[in-house]
Amino acid sequence: MKEFYRLVEIMEKLRGENGCPWDREQSIESLKPYLLEETYEVLEAMDMDREKLCDELGDLLLQIVFQSQIAKEEGTFNIEDVARAINEKLIRRHPHIFKSDVKVNSSEEVAINWERIKREEKAHEDRQSILDGIPKNMPPLMRAQKIQKKVAKVGFDWPNIDGVLDKVQEEIEELRVELKNKNRENIKNELGDLMFSLVNLSRSLEIDAQEALLKTINKFDKRFRYVESKCQLPGASLEEMDKLWEESKKR
Repeated sequence: MKEFYRLVEIMEKLRGENGCPWDREQSIESLKPYLLEETYEVLEAMDMDREKLCDELGDLLLQIVFQSQIAKEEGTFNIEDVARAINEKLIRRHPHIFKSDVKVNSSEEVAINWERIKREEKAHEDRQSILDGIPKNMPPLMRAQKIQKKVAKVGFDWPNIDGVLDKVQEEIEELRVELKNKNRENIKNELGDLMFSLVNLSRSLEIDAQEALLKTINKFDKRFRYVESKCQLPGASLEEMDKLWEESKKR
C-alpha cells in the first residue's frame, strides 16, 4: 500500500499549483480517450508476458487515481471513497463469504445472488428493464453479447443450437434479397441483423465473440504481412496474392 499512496501523492503534486501544465489542464471528460486506450493496452498485455501486464495495469491504475484527484479538487469524491465503495459492494454482494447464515453450492447460485442483491441496491432501484445499466457507449460487439446474456437469463433464448443456426441462415437469405433490391438502408439493417445473430451463435457456443473475432483479425494481419513481404503492392495480381496467401497458411 506504500507505493499506492506514493502514486496518489505524485498525482496531487502533478495537479498542484506548481505541477505539470498538461496534467493541470486535464478534466474528467478529456481523460476518456486515455482511459479507453489504456484499457485496450491492458487487454493486449493479458495475452503477453506478466511483466508487460504489470506495466499496463500501472498505466490503468494511474487513470483511476488521476480522475479521483480531479474529483477531489471538485469536492465530489476522492480515492478513499472509490476504494470504500468497491469494498462495501464486494462484501454486500458476497454474503456467502462474509455472512455465516448464507450458503451457496455453485458459481451459478453466486451469480443469481449477485443479480438479486444488485437489483436491491439504491443505485439500481430506478431501473425498469433488465437491460438498464448496460452502457450504450460499449463497443457494439460487447454490448450485443451483454444484451443477449441478460435476456437469456429470463428465458428469452433459443432452446438449442439448431435454432440459432437457422436464424443465422435466415438473416443471410434476407441479406441476399436486399442485395438484389440494392436498397442501401435495408442492406445495412439486414447486415446488422446478421452480425447480431452471429454474436448470439457465439454466445450459445460459450465462445466470447470479441476474442473469436480478434483471433481472426490477428491471423489475417499475420498472413497479409507475409503476402506483402513476398510481392510488390500495389501491382501484384489477385492470383499471385491468393497463391501467397495459401503459402502463408502453411507457415
